[in-house]
Amino acid sequence: MEAAFYTLDGTGRAVCGLCPHRCRIEKGHYGRCQTRYFDGTTLSALNYGKVTAIALDPIEKKPLYHFHGGAAILSLGSWGCNFTCPFCQNWQISQQPASSRDLTPEEVVALAEKYVPQGNIGLAYTYNEPTLSYEFILQTARLMKERGLFNVMVSNGYIEKGPLQALLPYIDAWNIDLKGFSEDFYRSQCGASLKPVLETITAAAAASHVEVTTLIIPGKNDDEEPMDGEARWLAAIDETMPLHLTRYFSPLPGYDAYDAHRYPSAAGRHCREVPAPRLYRKRMTDGLLIFPIVLTFILHARFIMI
Repeated sequence: MEAAFYTLDGTGRAVCGLCPHRCRIEKGHYGRCQTRYFDGTTLSALNYGKVTAIALDPIEKKPLYHFHGGAAILSLGSWGCNFTCPFCQNWQISQQPASSRDLTPEEVVALAEKYVPQGNIGLAYTYNEPTLSYEFILQTARLMKERGLFNVMVSNGYIEKGPLQALLPYIDAWNIDLKGFSEDFYRSQCGASLKPVLETITAAAAASHVEVTTLIIPGKNDDEEPMDGEARWLAAIDETMPLHLTRYFSPLPGYDAYDAHRYPSAAGRHCREVPAPRLYRKRMTDGLLIFPIVLTFILHARFIMI
């Protein structure tokens, strides 16, 4: 599938315009995300229609706690990511090509409609970074809207303005990972930049429902000053915008330096808490642990054979 949003620079390279990395790709090479390949003539989207995971999930697992609470949503992912976070939990599909099955947009929409009687309200693009499946998602999302079903993006928000504006009319809700609130964190931990993510949150919030998630990593993004700044910034956009704080669990034995009360206290001063309508509600002063999310996945996700 030919990639959208690229140009040829006149020196034999393709310039990808999908994300702010704007990779300049030589013939026979790949972009940073590994999903874009240039053969010297055409930039191809290698992960078009490649589905690595699909399940019928509770909407709260995205997490979206204030968008059709109690509903289910068909969730699917591909492979590839434009970040290189060392703490990624889905690295098997985000940092390398992964085993997958080919599906067309029409087949995915048919699956979504099949599970409507079981409470499905639409389709969530998730698991890896969905914006890298841009061409596939844009086609699928248009068909979903024609069927009266919802489209949900679970994304790192690292996308250029042009592609984002073309996609926004078809997306009903976003959960955007705001991984930290400093440029240094984004550069050192994600290999990216903070500003484009903030721009995506702002643009998406003006067009659809948005919730934000931040994973708190001890010693990396848990200083109170940037946490306080994040809370203030989000509240300035919309004081009712949900902010999900998830706890980091290190694989290293004996390492547990997380202070569960620091960030919620900072956020609580600037973001008005809106009661969540679901079973998975936890008070901000409790800290949002990763365990409820994991348990939700284990107990409620219904995996689909395709």
